[in-house]
Amino acid sequence: MKSFWHKLKRPILALAPMAGITDSAFRQVCRKRDADAVYSEMASVSALFFKPEKTLELVKFNKVERPYVVQLFGKEPEHFAKAAEIITKKVKPDGIDINFGCPAKKVFGHGSGCALMPQKKLARDIIKAVCDNTPLPVSLKIRAGLKDMSALNFIENVKDLPFTAVMVHGRTYEGGFGGVVDFKIAEEIKKIIPNKIVLANGGITSPEQAVKILKDYPLLDGLGIARGALGRPWIFEEIKELLKICHCERSEAIPEFNTLNTGLPRRYASRNDNNCNFSKIKKLAIHHAQILYKEKGQLGLFEIRKHLAWYVRGFPNAAELRRKLVQVKSIAEIKNILK
Repeated sequence: MKSFWHKLKRPILALAPMAGITDSAFRQVCRKRDADAVYSEMASVSALFFKPEKTLELVKFNKVERPYVVQLFGKEPEHFAKAAEIITKKVKPDGIDINFGCPAKKVFGHGSGCALMPQKKLARDIIKAVCDNTPLPVSLKIRAGLKDMSALNFIENVKDLPFTAVMVHGRTYEGGFGGVVDFKIAEEIKKIIPNKIVLANGGITSPEQAVKILKDYPLLDGLGIARGALGRPWIFEEIKELLKICHCERSEAIPEFNTLNTGLPRRYASRNDNNCNFSKIKKLAIHHAQILYKEKGQLGLFEIRKHLAWYVRGFPNAAELRRKLVQVKSIAEIKNILK
């Protein structure tokens, strides 16, 4: 049977996993705006192995999020095996992802995430443990490299294992979150594993940039969008709209996607009506807040604050709006501030 990955229309645009960001509410918002697949926040396999209740709450999802992938991190194959079994039976997502790419000090220092890439045998054991304990398609999230272990070498080491997809962050571990992004390495990986899905990821923040990457590296199956979706979950719609425009124009040049820096697709509002654009964003921000409040109560109202600050970027009086929005305690308060 084909995995859901192979059934998605190319190019695939996925919401990449982000700790503290890609919760159910944000995934729902992004799926409604044309993200083809969404990932959970990182879930600890050790937590699932010993005391799964809290982590199961973290990765629960709404059916509108499908296709939905749960991302696991850790370093013990035994824990990965048990976690895969638990997630498959109790959460029932569309796929399971293994994190080999996180550079965060807390994760890396624990020996997880990107720290696993140079450990050839352990990496293979972890992938095998997950694949052996779930019928779901298994994917990998990796980085361009760590010290002497490049992403190409990593994939060569595991290419015979039955994982289905890989998302390649184009920065090395040393590059952290701000280094140069190498998208070509993802295309080179596709040549090594032509029958598996390969997505490129890293620093993609505009539809023009996304379309240029897809044009420059045609072997890619798609892209993973992370921080480019913060305060702009409609970026998936923008990319697809611009792809259609470029296809229709059959031009070598990528047209400028000018929306007065509001980030809204042209069909949302007149380009010359900034107030209309802001009206659309306000509705989306409030809707996002309502989902979070429904799912998490007061904690949700605390968590929406960062999203609200991202939503108002680029508008007049944004600094004053952010000052107020990062202190909100109710939906009514959010509505009043955004009036």
